[in-house]
Amino acid sequence: MSVRGLAALGVAAGLLAGCGFTPLYGDTGASASLSRITVTTQDDRLGYRLREQLEDALGRDRATAPLYRLETTVEQSRRPLGRRIDDTATRYQLTVRGTWALTPTSGGTPRTGSQTVTTTYAAADQPYAAIAAQQDGEDRAAAELARMIRLDLMRALAE
Repeated sequence: MSVRGLAALGVAAGLLAGCGFTPLYGDTGASASLSRITVTTQDDRLGYRLREQLEDALGRDRATAPLYRLETTVEQSRRPLGRRIDDTATRYQLTVRGTWALTPTSGGTPRTGSQTVTTTYAAADQPYAAIAAQQDGEDRAAAELARMIRLDLMRALAE
């Protein structure tokens, strides 16, 4: 890189530092607060998987006291897609809707939101394979829902 290029880069960095820009993923941005969120979900398999995914996505630090409490509610619906000759479904569409409320532990107005995720999975003739396919669909939906909720939380905390 030439001397001019380095000088221009230095000036740009100085201007950017002076404007109050804070990177979203920087330590002083919203991501620092994400690890201080405690997550509660409903007591069922999908709620457990969502909580597990959210705690991983947020990087929950159990050594520090939480600043926020995240309460989530999950609803799911399943719809058959495609029909075989014996009128059984060949695939299922799983729709999972998650609503969340982020409340400061010190009190205050909660921030709320909701996200919807849709995934599909194959219908199997064997009972074990059918259960495994449905659980895999739920796991994928929980992972995607956790990702979307994390992005919502980052936006809410950055404001």
